[in-house]
Amino acid sequence: MLLSLTLGLLAALADVLGGLVLVRRHWEKRYLRYFVALGAGFMLSVAFLEMVPESLRFSPRWSPVLVLAGYCAIHLLEHTITPHFHFGEETHAGEFMSAKTGYSVLSGLAVHALFDGVAIGSGFVLSTWLGWLIFLAILLHKMPEGFTVASVMLASGRSRRAALISTTILAASTILGVLVISLLPSWVEVGLPLSAGVAIYVGATDLVPEVNREPGIRMALVFFAGVLIFLVLRLLMPV
Repeated sequence: MLLSLTLGLLAALADVLGGLVLVRRHWEKRYLRYFVALGAGFMLSVAFLEMVPESLRFSPRWSPVLVLAGYCAIHLLEHTITPHFHFGEETHAGEFMSAKTGYSVLSGLAVHALFDGVAIGSGFVLSTWLGWLIFLAILLHKMPEGFTVASVMLASGRSRRAALISTTILAASTILGVLVISLLPSWVEVGLPLSAGVAIYVGATDLVPEVNREPGIRMALVFFAGVLIFLVLRLLMPV
């Protein structure tokens, strides 16, 4: 458990490092659109190619239902309890993404970060070797994850301090995930498919429509670059 917590902490620090890479210099608003597009492709790839398949291993019958439940839960949350504002509505001058969209992305990524920790803890429960492999795979996408959430927060008009705080939230979620799997190992059977649905909603329903407002093919190419980066990382470190 000590080893998994230590490696979980290192993975969490990579989230913060990704945010620092972004906020250490001034980025123009138009560049943030490309960062968000890159993150959207990366996030959807994680959901469809890692989270959903792993969920199906637990229960081919009920996991798809839980994925849908996660998607519907965020849809209900955004459109009833905390109504979702689209780009161009209720945004301040110079912003291209609403604050609520930024916080929605943060929430989705925090859930994903939680299960990064769950994955690390689960690997070490089964074997030390598997734990190391999962840790290395997760570490490879942690910096892009922190970079993504920081760029989304800046794009929604938040300060650089808020962007760094958002990466700290992801880091804390990762560490919490390691602890959760140690105390409640069976919880992952429900939590993982639910979080997959959340990630799909955030990526496909929140992020993609925002970046699609940019005319031309360039934004689509950036989105596919995010997918390609994930595929390359997955080929380098298959787990």
